Amino acid sequence: MLKISSIMLCLFLLFPITGCSMKQYVAPGDESSHGFTHMSTPIRNTSKSSGQHGNPIQVVNNPDSIPVLVNKENKLPDGYQPKDLVNPKIPFVFGGELTSKRKMRAPAAAAIEKLFAAAKRQGISLLGVSAYRSYDTQKVLFNYYTKKDGYKAALAYSALPGTSEHETGLAIDVTGGNGECAAEDCFARTKEAKWLQKHAADYGFIIRYPKGKETITGYQYEPWHLRYVGKTIAQKIMKSGITLEEYYHAIPVNK
Repeated sequence: MLKISSIMLCLFLLFPITGCSMKQYVAPGDESSHGFTHMSTPIRNTSKSSGQHGNPIQVVNNPDSIPVLVNKENKLPDGYQPKDLVNPKIPFVFGGELTSKRKMRAPAAAAIEKLFAAAKRQGISLLGVSAYRSYDTQKVLFNYYTKKDGYKAALAYSALPGTSEHETGLAIDVTGGNGECAAEDCFARTKEAKWLQKHAADYGFIIRYPKGKETITGYQYEPWHLRYVGKTIAQKIMKSGITLEEYYHAIPVNK
């Protein structure tokens, strides 16, 4: 996840570590499992092996599940990499460049194509900013923000490697067709953001980090960050105005 300035956006267009600096598929319709086991090793060499509440960080035991819960308290297994990454046929801010940052897991890619097409039919133009991100890329990105703003500040908008939804292949940052306000607060005031808030769930996506839920998700409001969880769960979450943590009755991250 990330809140970036125009200068940062330009940097991301030059280097293959774009998008918000924060973040699976067993079988069609699998929208239930998000189990996890206790973590035995820290997420990075210098980190503590505990989450926001001092509890052990847990490792999800079914990372391929579409609605898997990945956050500051629940990390992906070491070495996890989605096996069904594909390039969705949607436009990105960096044009036709073929990089891993445009990839998504197959079901999420199919869904985002439908979402973009529906938006276009209604006069809403969207661009992808960043989708899949590997563990190593997330590590580079988080370390950069730590050096730039300090460890504590970086945690508010960026994820430790292994805890980023982008690593699942189920998340994507988007922006309006003019490319402005990409991963910036001003995106919330755009017609594109308002359309996504109203229609994202129809295609299986949620606004993963909603406004007013920072103490639950652990991250600032990110109207550009879409997470694929499947249509049934997405509609329940968006209609109720809750988060994925609340849907699973998980411990709030920053409470």
